[in-house]
Amino acid sequence: MAHSPNTAPNLFDLSLLQARQRRALRLGPATFLLDRVAEDMEERLHAVLRDFADVAEIWTPGTVLRTPSRERFKSVAQIGLDDSEREILPLEPQSLDLVVSGLAFQFVNDLPGVLTQIRRALKPDGLLLAAMIGGDTLTELRQSFAAAEAELEGGVSPRVAPFADLRDIGSLLQRAGFALPVTDVDRIVARYDGAFALMADLRRMGATNVLVERRRTPTRRATMLRMAQIYGERFADADGRIRATFDVIWLSGWAPHESQQQPLQPGSAKASLAEAVRKTKR
Repeated sequence: MAHSPNTAPNLFDLSLLQARQRRALRLGPATFLLDRVAEDMEERLHAVLRDFADVAEIWTPGTVLRTPSRERFKSVAQIGLDDSEREILPLEPQSLDLVVSGLAFQFVNDLPGVLTQIRRALKPDGLLLAAMIGGDTLTELRQSFAAAEAELEGGVSPRVAPFADLRDIGSLLQRAGFALPVTDVDRIVARYDGAFALMADLRRMGATNVLVERRRTPTRRATMLRMAQIYGERFADADGRIRATFDVIWLSGWAPHESQQQPLQPGSAKASLAEAVRKTKR
């Protein structure tokens, strides 16, 4: 059963996320991460030697499906946040051959439930291929803010969303019923003139703080300046520019089908592990 949206923890303010994404478009979006994901998506789809007719792209802020991929498909449905009521996707059971998503799942309150919905919407042997922010993303910014707040304000407020790691995502794919789940991470290190240049880029990505439990009062100027100073002291290269880590977690899984490679049944192995170990010791 999918998690009910009413019982999943409400970490993210999705209305605020939509507002931040609209602001990013007005500012002139920073798309280098999305462009990187779109190129990788193209390569990964090109490596899959089968045809997909009916496709859906879910919640991507923009699109990750380039023209060469789109020409392979009969139909492509773009599902935005506006189209999803409380993370319930408007998808019919077994209606899709392929579901893709780029840089969206990190803001999902009920990722187990959403993955289960997607698996049910895929036809047998249908594919989910998605990229989301995770791992050690923005670890430098998190550490710098925490140090500045602890020093000047005596406490730390939640500023950067908690990110899932590779093992978490693999487990969620299995839990949602996907066959042959695969996860990997693409680490991107961007460089900026300073912490405020990084934060300006985050605004233009629509990726600033949308945590429900976020601090509601403006950060003190002294804290911001100290954060930038700490960032420069701890995470600058020899030329004075700072580093910012972005970990893009890729996840894929297939709706089960009898043609897929199956795990061996217990007791079907032709040689025992003990025998194999004995052979290696000789």
